[in-house]
Amino acid sequence: MGAIDRNGYRFEPEYSLIEKNGAIHVYNKGEFIDEVKFSFSGKYPELDQIEQLVDEYCEERGI
Repeated sequence: MGAIDRNGYRFEPEYSLIEKNGAIHVYNKGEFIDEVKFSFSGKYPELDQIEQLVDEYCEERGI
C-alpha cells in the first residue's frame, strides 16, 4: 500500500499485522505534520478504509 498525495500533502500509511493497528503519517512539503491512528480486522487494512481516513482528515482541515 503506497502513499496518497492530495493538494501538496502526502499520506503514508504504516501498519502492524500482529497488533492489527496502524497510522497514516501526514507530510506537507516533506515536513511531518500529523499522525492518524487506526485499527483494522482481517489480514490487511482495506484500501477503502485508508482512503476514507484520508478523506475525513482533508475535510476536517479544509485540505
